Amino acid sequence: MNNLVAIVGRPNVGKSTLFNRLVESRDAIVDPTSGVTRDRHYGYAEWNGRRFSVIDTGGYTVGTDDVFEKNIGDQVKIAIEEASSIIFLVDIQTGITDFDSAIADLLRRTKKPVFVAVNKADTNDMLPSANEFYALGLGEVYPLSSSNGSGTGELLDALVSKFNEGEDLPDDNIPRIAVVGKPNVGKSSLINALVNEERNIVNPLAGTTRDSVHTHYNAYGFDFILIDTAGIRKKSKVHENIEFYSVLRSIKAIEESDVCIMMIDATEGMQKQDLGIFYTIEKAKKGVVILVNKWDLVEKDYQTHDGFKKELLKRIAPFTDVEIVFTSTLTKQRLHKALELALEAYHNRRQKIPTSKLNELLLPDIESHPPPANKGKYIRIKYITQIPTHVPTIAFFCNTPQYIKDPYKRYLENRIREHFNFTGVPIRMFFRKK
Repeated sequence: MNNLVAIVGRPNVGKSTLFNRLVESRDAIVDPTSGVTRDRHYGYAEWNGRRFSVIDTGGYTVGTDDVFEKNIGDQVKIAIEEASSIIFLVDIQTGITDFDSAIADLLRRTKKPVFVAVNKADTNDMLPSANEFYALGLGEVYPLSSSNGSGTGELLDALVSKFNEGEDLPDDNIPRIAVVGKPNVGKSSLINALVNEERNIVNPLAGTTRDSVHTHYNAYGFDFILIDTAGIRKKSKVHENIEFYSVLRSIKAIEESDVCIMMIDATEGMQKQDLGIFYTIEKAKKGVVILVNKWDLVEKDYQTHDGFKKELLKRIAPFTDVEIVFTSTLTKQRLHKALELALEAYHNRRQKIPTSKLNELLLPDIESHPPPANKGKYIRIKYITQIPTHVPTIAFFCNTPQYIKDPYKRYLENRIREHFNFTGVPIRMFFRKK
């Protein structure tokens, strides 16, 4: 299980401000995806060498009279169920409110680490007021200011100290393939079609997902772990928090995987929520294969396939070196092809290219199409090597790395993909001074 940290609290305590502070204040952070559905925010942060996912439970009020029970309460319950650690944010200026007490009552029942962050402690003379929040019965309190950053270091030190080492899945040498997608796209049906049994319960109700199910698939020459975000969720708990729940589960599945089979609905095409999931996979630097499900329901002519694929690639640009498989989990057509491509992406992601081969093939491309001069200074890339990490990472050594612009970076990535098979795999590139 990856480290997923949820920020919970009543409205207007500064959850989104703290979220922005956590995911934007460190160089190692991947840009958050926001506004995919109902202004949700989730992203990645790193502290003391520990990388973790952060999700802000704010922005979900749906205009109901019973705000706590229908919105805050459900979201806190979901966060408790799904997150590995919880930051409970309160407001030092208002003190403990009835909403705070009700949330604290829920949090006291969990065995997961809870950190009481007392926000808006903008000056030192306000710090003694934080002691009031010990009355919540949740242990240590951490006064901080999410707006100016004071106190956040102490909170993060405590947070990462509770992360478990080695929380990766067992069978570390077996490829881990996650099946992800928005609710009701056919994830459970895909797993069931593959294992040829009702191992995971399929329910047509959108958002019936409850548990991330890990299935060891060993058949037809395949051997890997399938991570399914599928299962049963009680109807009463689905209603307005389906998307929030599915995002939490998708983030965890993506983090636990090597490669994602991302499913989209052929009758709907690539929608905004689908794009959010795709960008999350890309930013987590996982392999990806896009599976277009329910293709049997689409009326077709000789141009339908190519037109759909062209539009899909246009939407996911610039990362378009991705395999797309058109299928139906009902007919099981091309499902094994999707598995083959997912395993190919897994091996592409793990490949190590000799330094001599990188320089032999890429330096002539650079010489024939050098980076544009900047402020009269010529940029010379002299040496290329692959950095030994779990993600394909290529380092370019040059005289003035700061002057390499994004269009030329895209040119280099295209040349890399032209010479080497990195289909389905995001590439990281670094430019360093030699």
